[in-house]
This record gives sequence, structure tokens and C-alpha cells, in this order.
Amino acid sequence: MEDKILRKLFLGFIQIHILHHAKEHPIFGLWMLEELKEHGYDMSAGTLYPILHSMEADGLLVKQEQKVEGKIRKYYTTTAKGESVLKEARSKAYELFKEIKE
Repeated sequence: MEDKILRKLFLGFIQIHILHHAKEHPIFGLWMLEELKEHGYDMSAGTLYPILHSMEADGLLVKQEQKVEGKIRKYYTTTAKGESVLKEARSKAYELFKEIKE
């Protein structure tokens, strides 16, 4: 049960992380999985890709396909709406951090 609760909570953190990196430079799934792993989020592609697709459907990310080594790679970048959401999320996260830190 705790795992389910933590997964729901961390989903927001993961989305903020995705928006942050997609604002800095185009990201792709495998790179994002490795980046998230460095921060303690151990997830599969089967978990990440639906998140990316949902964020794209919500207008937070835009996808561009490029051929890389004979395969199509999907790169995601933050939209103007995504940047606005990221700015608000940063503000809220900062306020929360100030309140809950020990």
C-alpha cells in the first residue's frame, strides 16, 4: 500500500523533473530513464513512456521524431504551457521545501 502512495506522490516530482530537463534541451526516453535513476527513481520504460505521452497530450511537451542510427527516436521539449507549469511548480516546491525541511 505504501508503494502505491509513494508512486502517486513521486509522479509529480518526476513530471517536474521531466519538464526541467526538456526545457534545458530535447530529451528522449532512455536518457530520461538514466537521469531519473541517478536521482533514485527506478522505473521502467513501460512506466515512463505513458507519462511522456500524457504530458504531450496535456500540452506540456512537444515531440519531434528524428532518425538516429536507423531508428526513429522521439525527442521531447517543453512547450510554453509546460514552461509556465514548471515555473509555478518550482515556486510551490520551494515553498513546500522551506516548510517541511528539518
